[in-house]
Amino acid sequence: MLPIRDHNPSGRAPYVTYTLIAINVLIFLLFNLSLGEGRELNAFYYDWGMVPLHISRGQDYYTLVTSQFLHGGIMHIGGNMLFLWIFGDNIEDEMGHIGFLVFYLVSGVFAALAQWIVEPISTIVTIGASGAIAGVMGGYLLLFPKAKVDILLILIVFFRIFPIPAWIMLGVWFALQVGNGVASDPDFGGVAYWAH
Repeated sequence: MLPIRDHNPSGRAPYVTYTLIAINVLIFLLFNLSLGEGRELNAFYYDWGMVPLHISRGQDYYTLVTSQFLHGGIMHIGGNMLFLWIFGDNIEDEMGHIGFLVFYLVSGVFAALAQWIVEPISTIVTIGASGAIAGVMGGYLLLFPKAKVDILLILIVFFRIFPIPAWIMLGVWFALQVGNGVASDPDFGGVAYWAH
């Protein structure tokens, strides 16, 4: 179930949403593509991503923010930026530009802290804007539950786009994150479900 667009026009240009997308894409292009997939990129993630053990030791608090601008691959950044593009403009319209920026960054910090609470001694690096965007999606769910969201439903060879209420799409997404978080093995890297 992949959102394509919403039917909820915003009243003003979402400059902060556009800027956040541009910054994320620029950082991805500068570092992921230039450092390759080897040791240098892993060291970059380790320095700028959130490592729960470091937070537990009272170190590297800056990574609660910097980790929000790092992504592990094209699908990771593509999915995050799609969700930000669809849901960010309406939240920015409601909160104003500065209010939205603060809300976005604080959501990302709390998301990273949620992952830290679940795995405080983990040395697995947490990166991505997913937590901040989950906050945006939560805001959208509260403010626009009846807004229609076009989703692409893919079932093996069946492809169909149709509108559904935002509360269904976002509710299913949230339930999947909680279910996957409960079922995931914290000893293996992967998705930081609790940050979502």
